[in-house]
Amino acid sequence: MKEIKLLVEHIEEELEDACTYAKLALEYKTEDPETASLFYKLSDEEMTHMNALHKAVVRLIEKYKEKNGSIPVYMEAVYSFLHERYMEQAEKVERIQSWFRK
Repeated sequence: MKEIKLLVEHIEEELEDACTYAKLALEYKTEDPETASLFYKLSDEEMTHMNALHKAVVRLIEKYKEKNGSIPVYMEAVYSFLHERYMEQAEKVERIQSWFRK
């Protein structure tokens, strides 16, 4: 499904941006707290976007299941692989964000 592919590509972009902003927040935390706070806020917003995109992917998969009974094995395998990968990236972003909050 081209919609799922599009959403997944954007999930990856959101995670990359969230990580970049979180690292910048840490980098500027003592030097420029106001800019650091902005970077933290942007990181958090990117994670919100990622979660919204993920919900859309899950909705499309559920819609496919309702219509067809199940999803193809290859689709399940790809989704599981990417989901695990993205959850690991999300955990990394959350760790960096928590360091900023300390």
